[in-house]
Amino acid sequence: MLKNGKLSKAISDVGWSEFVTQLGYKADWYGRTLVKIDTWYPSSKRCFACGHVLDALPLEIRRWDCPECGVHHDRDLNAAKNIVAAGQAVLACGEAVRPERVPSRSGKPQRSRKPNK
Repeated sequence: MLKNGKLSKAISDVGWSEFVTQLGYKADWYGRTLVKIDTWYPSSKRCFACGHVLDALPLEIRRWDCPECGVHHDRDLNAAKNIVAAGQAVLACGEAVRPERVPSRSGKPQRSRKPNK
């Protein structure tokens, strides 16, 4: 961002602080709950499938396989799923909460219809 590392960090911190403030304001406005998770929560390093946490995961590694259960993860998608689960756990008073899949009504995979010509 900038050559001066301290100034760059200060600008970055203020930006996120303002974003969180505005997000909290909007959440209150619309009657929603904003859940903040710890900055150091290992969302990218935690396997969403089994919960195993890697010791290290350098930023240049974008995809990885869990050594415990073998599930293949995209780093960002895995982190997003873990952040949602962490927020839901806070709202559920610490209980283990995982989003459930919603089955289709017919029990078969849903397909999009082709438009009529």
